[in-house]
Amino acid sequence: MSDDPSKMRPAMNNSALVPEVLPGQARSWRSAMPWLLMVAVMAVAILLERYEGRIWWCACGKWNAWDGDIWSAHNSQHWLDPYSFTHVLHGVLLCGALAWLAPRWPLAWRLATAVVLEAVWEVLENSSFIIQRYREATIGQGYTGDSIANSMADIVCCAAGFLLARHLGLKGSIVLFIVVEVGLALTVRDNLTLNVLMLIHPIDAVKAWQMVH
Repeated sequence: MSDDPSKMRPAMNNSALVPEVLPGQARSWRSAMPWLLMVAVMAVAILLERYEGRIWWCACGKWNAWDGDIWSAHNSQHWLDPYSFTHVLHGVLLCGALAWLAPRWPLAWRLATAVVLEAVWEVLENSSFIIQRYREATIGQGYTGDSIANSMADIVCCAAGFLLARHLGLKGSIVLFIVVEVGLALTVRDNLTLNVLMLIHPIDAVKAWQMVH
């Protein structure tokens, strides 16, 4: 029998020093990744919008969740306004596009991608260049950018539209899109289609019609 203490101790595997990750824990972490990404992206968007000079909330200080007058200084300053519906439609369109482009992606990752794209647009929309473009080409002549609360609500509306489109399917989503677009055109003389059109290629006749209120 050897008196060497090193031979009397059991051999230690170096891998024992590394905490074991159970399969269930790994799956849980992977499933949380898209949700963590969405939170992180929204946090970055807030920081960038603050850098761009956006305020947290309407300067009026009133805590109204909704303001329906697109011609008032409150537009795009509270949580929700008529343009919130256009962001719901962003989600509907992104749901369809990602289902076509990435059909094998898990739903959570497609939703996260939609949120990332919407957050990028929110940051761009609140840049001085796009704000000035809105003021020159569209009916948003008094537009000064979204409040951060409104911008974050727009991202949430996009996510809601994505999930709603997922639930409704293709035909239901088409019906929803048409109903919202027609409803906005009749009530505020603006909608997603007109907004994009006037940003890209302003038409004087359309603008004159929109300005009647």
